[in-house]
Amino acid sequence: MERLREHSLWVEKYRPKSLDTYIGNEHLKSKVKVYLESGDLPHLLLYGRAGTGKTTLAKLLVNNIECDYLYINASDENSVDTVRNKVRGFASTMGFKDFKIIILDECDYITPNAQAALRNVMETFSKHCRFILTCNFVERIIDPIQSRCQPFQIVPPSRKEVAVHLNNILKQEKVEFKMDDVATLVNGGYPDIRRVINFAQRQVVDGKLSIDQNNLVATDLNVNVFSTQVVNVLKTQNKKDAFVTVRKMLGDNQISDFADVFRLLYDEVDNYGKGHVAECILTIAKYQLSDAQVVDKEINAMAMLIELLGVIK
Repeated sequence: MERLREHSLWVEKYRPKSLDTYIGNEHLKSKVKVYLESGDLPHLLLYGRAGTGKTTLAKLLVNNIECDYLYINASDENSVDTVRNKVRGFASTMGFKDFKIIILDECDYITPNAQAALRNVMETFSKHCRFILTCNFVERIIDPIQSRCQPFQIVPPSRKEVAVHLNNILKQEKVEFKMDDVATLVNGGYPDIRRVINFAQRQVVDGKLSIDQNNLVATDLNVNVFSTQVVNVLKTQNKKDAFVTVRKMLGDNQISDFADVFRLLYDEVDNYGKGHVAECILTIAKYQLSDAQVVDKEINAMAMLIELLGVIK
């Protein structure tokens, strides 16, 4: 059943099997190859946005080294008990090679107390156990763990690279498609490669990729589409028209998680900031912080957009 499920999902079926097929991060791939050639590996901390290849790179390393390894998704298993029992239990035994590897995926979900316990395990068994940690938010990892790891920021591949990758998948699956639809998927889901591929697979009907442009707001891509639309409004419309447009867009899209909205507004700030980049960044940061505390996230997001309009118009 597990094998069937794995091969039915494109995101797993076409997950890169070697560093040569891993897209993007060329600077990082050269450093990783040095580790593989030496036969040794430091503790690694791979961080970056969701869906950009952190887990894929961690698994590629393990597969190339061919050693005993333990994989834990820390978004599900993040307690002190997991560290003291499962992690310590695996780390404390010898493997058939010089060292074993523990992959802690999404380790920014690990509680502070569990991170303190993890630091102790890393110190105690460092001679024959290496850790590969992945996370979206590196600032949530305590300093003692960060200082014991070689950090690498995983940056998204370019939109063109993602489009080529999706293009190849569609051709191998013998799916009919239009390049305009591929562009829509990439622009809507970027930089989350996993989201782009998963959504593309769900839109294939009778061997054809069919995208309804008018219904994108009801899909998994609505956050990215909304964010892109907001940036365009901030760049082009006057203050009064922009307020009316943004308020309608926010009501139409039914967004519950604004993390990607904050991020895209920050990434694009030079394009709409109009000489007020610093003020815009401070505004985004203020409302990103309050997002985790407010009852109604939509009201918080609208307040941010109103303040941004006041800054730039």
